[in-house]
Amino acid sequence: MKTVCSATKASPLGVFERYLSVWVGLAMLAGTLLGNLAPAPFATLARLEYAHVNLPVAVLIWAMIFPMMVSIDFAAVRRVGERPRGLVITLVVNWLIKPFTMAGIALLFFGPIWGERVGPELAQAYIAGMILLGAAPCTAMVFVWSNLTRGDPNYTLVQVAVNDLIMVFAFAPIVALLLGVTQVTVPWGTLLLSVLLYVVIPLVAGNLTRRRLERRGGVAAVTAFTARIKPLTVVALIATVGLLFAFQARTLVERPLDIALIAVPLLVQTALIFGIAYLWARAWRVPLAVGAPAALIGTSNFFELAVAVAISLFGLHSGAALATVVGVLVEVPAMLALVALVNRSRDWYRRGAPEAA
Repeated sequence: MKTVCSATKASPLGVFERYLSVWVGLAMLAGTLLGNLAPAPFATLARLEYAHVNLPVAVLIWAMIFPMMVSIDFAAVRRVGERPRGLVITLVVNWLIKPFTMAGIALLFFGPIWGERVGPELAQAYIAGMILLGAAPCTAMVFVWSNLTRGDPNYTLVQVAVNDLIMVFAFAPIVALLLGVTQVTVPWGTLLLSVLLYVVIPLVAGNLTRRRLERRGGVAAVTAFTARIKPLTVVALIATVGLLFAFQARTLVERPLDIALIAVPLLVQTALIFGIAYLWARAWRVPLAVGAPAALIGTSNFFELAVAVAISLFGLHSGAALATVVGVLVEVPAMLALVALVNRSRDWYRRGAPEAA
């Protein structure tokens, strides 16, 4: 029997995508250099934001995820519930595991390991920032990671949508519990604007585009169109990385040690959460096109929300805000490494979780 949520069969990665880590590395370097040599233009771009959502970055993320939105088939979306295992993994990892492992790892690293190095005040601030990251699962970039691993776009949409719905109710209580803060004000403007920009608008635009293409030439026309615009995802991703590093160029140069100290536990958390979700999906015989995005959704973070809450609770120049910013800088290279791992481990994964399972 044909699987309900079969993967969209993508062609093998082109040369540009195979060496994506190289281009991203160059973008990181270029962004850091340009941000220090010519800070004024990037400062202007950084100020173009609303509710802590940077609009130039939002446009680039929109460009990244639009090709995948065109691939979404709403008829298939309605049948996702017949295969709940991938969704169960996503939700359990995101809400019952990830926030608590992040808190534990943060306490370990900024407690006995190098708490004395940074001092108790900064250590507590960094712990708070990392907890905020761990409690905010990703909304936008998940579509990019799913696309790069040939994930099922229909299933990925449902995973993100359910996550966003739960986040409305669960984010503040989890943060309050782990931080010991009695009142956590959720920045609804940031949350709602991000969902609108990163999910609703590109989804509507993608669906309208798909319908128009289907009227003209059926599924073949949709496939041809997405193949043509697929490079847009990679180009926008590289531009986003360069821009993010340019925005934080001065911090990267002035506080490299603190950034490194924060980055290490974040990378440990990334590897741990991905390992839990990916191995669970394989052991549960979830098809790779569903299992890979499930693992990547649990691993990545909603950094706009984390940054906004850190600023509102602790201040713009606080250690907590810095920790959330480091989360932004660490996430893209780390997630690209995991995308590469998924693509290289396809045969191994499928031996444990056949596509027909």
